[in-house]
Order: sequence, then C-alpha cells, then structure tokens
Amino acid sequence: MHLVYAFLTLVHLVGFAALFGGCLVQFRAVAPEVSRTMLVGAWTQLASGLLLAAVLELDDDPAPVDHVKLGVKLLVAAVVVLLVAKNRKFESIPKGLWGLISALTLANAVIAVFWA
Repeated sequence: MHLVYAFLTLVHLVGFAALFGGCLVQFRAVAPEVSRTMLVGAWTQLASGLLLAAVLELDDDPAPVDHVKLGVKLLVAAVVVLLVAKNRKFESIPKGLWGLISALTLANAVIAVFWA
C-alpha cells in the first residue's frame, strides 16, 4: 500500500507542477489564458487527490484521517477545476481570474503542507 501511496503522491505533485507552472508562465502575459497544461494539471490534481484520500481510508495505519482537511482541499481543487475548465475556451482571461486560479492552487499546496 505504501508504494501505491508514494506513486499517487508523485502523480499529485506532477499535477501541481503542471497547473502552477502553467499559471506562472502567464505571469507577464498581457492577456493570460488557460492552457491545456493547466487543465490537465487541475484534473490530475483532483483525481489523484481523491485516490490518495481513498488509499488513506483503506490503510491499516491507526492514525486518524483528517476529513476536514481533505474536505477543504477537495473543495479548493474542485473550484480550481471548475474555473480552469469553464475558462479554457476563451482566448484570454482577466488578470484577476488568473490571480484567483494561481492563489487557489498555491493555497491548496499550503493547506497540504502546513495544516497539521
């Protein structure tokens, strides 16, 4: 089970890198856009996060699973996927929306690392 968890964690990190990297590429753009890389990264984050939560639930580890933390992360990830998927069709998006997607993506990583 540990190997499955480690693999899913790697996939989750790759999804984060694709999503946040896609956001950072747009930093200096006059008219930022939602790239295919961002869309794939957002869906990868959501899917691998759900699978990671399932593995945690099935694990024999006696440590309790923090369902509130997982719920908050799921909500943030779902909002990011919604924003990215809905705005993928547009040639450009407002800077504020780009900032919101970037901030929510980074906030999800901060929640994962610092929420004990």
